[in-house]
Amino acid sequence: MPCIENRITFVKTPKICVLYIVNEEHLIFGTRAVIEALEAGKEIEKILLQKGLSNELYHKLRAALKGQNIPLQFVPPEKLNRLTTGNHQGVIAYLTEITYYQVEDLLTQVFESGKTPLVLMLDRITDVRNFGAIARTAECAGVDFIIIPTRGSALINGDAIKTSAGALHRIPVCREENLKDTLAYLKESGLQIIACHEKTDKLIYEVNFKEPVLIIMGNEESGISNEYLKRSDAQVKIPMPGKTASLNVSVATGIVLFEAVKQRIS
Repeated sequence: MPCIENRITFVKTPKICVLYIVNEEHLIFGTRAVIEALEAGKEIEKILLQKGLSNELYHKLRAALKGQNIPLQFVPPEKLNRLTTGNHQGVIAYLTEITYYQVEDLLTQVFESGKTPLVLMLDRITDVRNFGAIARTAECAGVDFIIIPTRGSALINGDAIKTSAGALHRIPVCREENLKDTLAYLKESGLQIIACHEKTDKLIYEVNFKEPVLIIMGNEESGISNEYLKRSDAQVKIPMPGKTASLNVSVATGIVLFEAVKQRIS
């Protein structure tokens, strides 16, 4: 965990409350403090905004957020009050624990290195521990990078990093606003899109993981979105001769990834 001093050196207005650590999560609160964090280039995981805010500083904050790929969540004041006893002014930001990357930059690096891309996309994986466990497995399997949506994904906090055994500091993560556009770009770049879910007939052993590939794993409850299934080149499932209906998504991801590893080293 980075030292607190490094986290607050950019703050210029100590009277507006700045940093709290709640359940090992680093928070900035106060409208001006969040604006200054954005202007200083600090990476922010998400911002909570009080419903109904409308003042000059709020509009300045919204202007600073234009073009930023940062999730916004509008919440009642009670939620903000539970997070801090300070003067939050209706704005609380979660600092990121990792650096996010661009898909285009990473894919170019993978191709230029001579590797065959193995990429993982997580569609609305919301459980922090599942996310951390998946990241740990993905790093062990040699996944080049993970793609997640800007909204509807688990918060990458200290708990996620701990569950990942530090893998989230080693495997790049890309946060994308529009996964449909990302899928189109990856397909145009030569990657086969493989969606893994239980409502299909083809088994994971029946597809070729030796070529450039993107594997999609879906939400713990609802699976992969139909709009992404339609864009896949293959839909596969894990054979399950037992009576239990499904596997935990982190376990399922591990099985699929290590089928890819097995094919690539054989």
